[in-house]
Amino acid sequence: MDIDIIKYTEAGKFEDTRLEKIHNVIFDDSEKASIIIAHEIANLIKVKALQNKKCVLGLATGSSPVDVYEELVRLHKEESLSFKNVITFNLDEYYPMKPENTQSYWHFMHEHLFNHIDILPENINIPSGTIKSDEIHQYCIDYDMKIKEVGGIDFQLLGIGRTGHIGFNEPGSHHNSGTRNITLDHITRVDASSAFLGIEKVPRVAITMGISTIRKAKRIVLLAWGINKAGVVKKAIEGNITSEIPSSYLQNHDNITFVLDEGAAQELTRIKTPWLVKPCEWTDPLTLKASVWLSELKQKSILKLTDSDYNNNGMSNLLIEHGSAYDLNIKMFNNLQHTITGWPGGKPKADDTNRPERKNPSKKRIIIFSPHPDDDVISMGGTFDRLVEQGHEVHIAYQTSGNIAVSDTEAMKFAEVAQVLNGGSVEAQKIIDDIQNKKEFDMDSLEVRTLKSLIRRKESVAATRYLGVPDARVHFLNLPFYETGKIKKGKLGKEDISIMNDLISTIKPHQIYAAGDLADPHGTHKVCLNALFISLKELKKEKYMNDCWVWLYRGAWHEWEIHEIEMAVPMSPDQVKKKRQAIFYHQSQKDGVLFQGDDSREFWMRAEDRNKETAKKYNDLGLADYAALEAFRRYHF
Repeated sequence: MDIDIIKYTEAGKFEDTRLEKIHNVIFDDSEKASIIIAHEIANLIKVKALQNKKCVLGLATGSSPVDVYEELVRLHKEESLSFKNVITFNLDEYYPMKPENTQSYWHFMHEHLFNHIDILPENINIPSGTIKSDEIHQYCIDYDMKIKEVGGIDFQLLGIGRTGHIGFNEPGSHHNSGTRNITLDHITRVDASSAFLGIEKVPRVAITMGISTIRKAKRIVLLAWGINKAGVVKKAIEGNITSEIPSSYLQNHDNITFVLDEGAAQELTRIKTPWLVKPCEWTDPLTLKASVWLSELKQKSILKLTDSDYNNNGMSNLLIEHGSAYDLNIKMFNNLQHTITGWPGGKPKADDTNRPERKNPSKKRIIIFSPHPDDDVISMGGTFDRLVEQGHEVHIAYQTSGNIAVSDTEAMKFAEVAQVLNGGSVEAQKIIDDIQNKKEFDMDSLEVRTLKSLIRRKESVAATRYLGVPDARVHFLNLPFYETGKIKKGKLGKEDISIMNDLISTIKPHQIYAAGDLADPHGTHKVCLNALFISLKELKKEKYMNDCWVWLYRGAWHEWEIHEIEMAVPMSPDQVKKKRQAIFYHQSQKDGVLFQGDDSREFWMRAEDRNKETAKKYNDLGLADYAALEAFRRYHF
């Protein structure tokens, strides 16, 4: 394996990069990229050891480097990679923060790396979250001096926040800043809120290496995974150097690589609008993407685009292939028109040549996989309703219990009701006592987790009954990877896949719907999707799988881009209301949601607005004016 990321070209895409000011490599898979980076680090450690020198590593926390650390641990255990010559300096730590807290970066680093390798404890350096406030200034100076005394950082691993921060250098940070305490941006605290079970519990201050400290590293690799990072990655790579995007300061480093997955890279000009930087090979998907982009740019419906619109925006060679804007526009309009269907399970006795789904069999067996117990109605409640109304055998499979997302307040309410109804139930009283005695960051007891799971299960059944699904077709899989009792989940195992396989092989579906959210490679949606992908791979030789189509929906956070949509299901105003009511059955998630994100709207509002926006985009392109549209993309396995 070639472990020099600069020279590594197999997975990278190196088309015209004239607008890019930072070298970057794009991978189709973050795990594959992480392994490459881990091998570069391992090679550096070995070279330094042969030279009888220390290898000084700057390390990051968060979800982005987890797979890098996992591969380094594997290399230590299976290939005898030694860390005895390694000195590490971590980027940052929350303040105040005790090392034993599970949210601390001290805990993170030991859990993911240090506890599993032979690094000397005295060579581990992590900013202290317990230093006295009046000693922080000198402590930070000493931290920078210690880095200097060991010869500087040889390799610095970074992530990037949605504010553009590196470390915790938030917008406004100076390029000459050293290690210091800093007030965290609201967006940064929002992004950390899931780990702390609420933004109010996220510290407002942190200690971080400064921009100057980071930039002195001899080699820097920054990781960015998922579409959540796409906008800020573009600003850092293509924008001007500015304190508003602290990662843009890295443009002045002479040995840096941004390592991206396809989601994080999607806003780069050469990916989003390649026709603006180089001649293109005009495939059908790229042609549709370009036409939709041009229509939005010119604020015209597709049928009104002119030859000059195409010629003046880098697409003159596209017209050469198609003859005229008129012919091209009609073709693209028809392509979009054919994605719209009121029959997501296929329309019986109809010509399905230009429909997204097959007409046969007219009554299909269908599984809707829902990562949490409300993603089904939030993301595709209207389509769900259509499938049931049109007579298909619809099964709902809730992959996880979702118990982490139930607040203690909500659980207490149910426990107190149970205690009264059961005449002073000992079991209910224990749950009440467990919640009342729970300390900050404590894990829920098994009894509390069971109650929280039951709350979400019964809410789900109420919603599926409302939409007409018999209880026997509602499946609670409780995949083991999720049931850790902690925010941090386990890895997919054989038992998870076996549960998925058993359900699919029992139902033998003609259609599968699944959540296609890929923003966070370690998020529950992505892990649940991976479980499906692995299961499909193992089952694809089965005869019934030849008739199975897989459709991916998006969650409350993002929607497919118009050019990506392969099936769009319209909703009438009455169906919009019906979907809203189905979401309302998930009462524990309606008010005071633990994982709200940076959007203050309730989930039903987000879903409704998103569906209305999709419909508006179709209408702006010149298609019919619907109240709302739910969108899907087919996955070919």
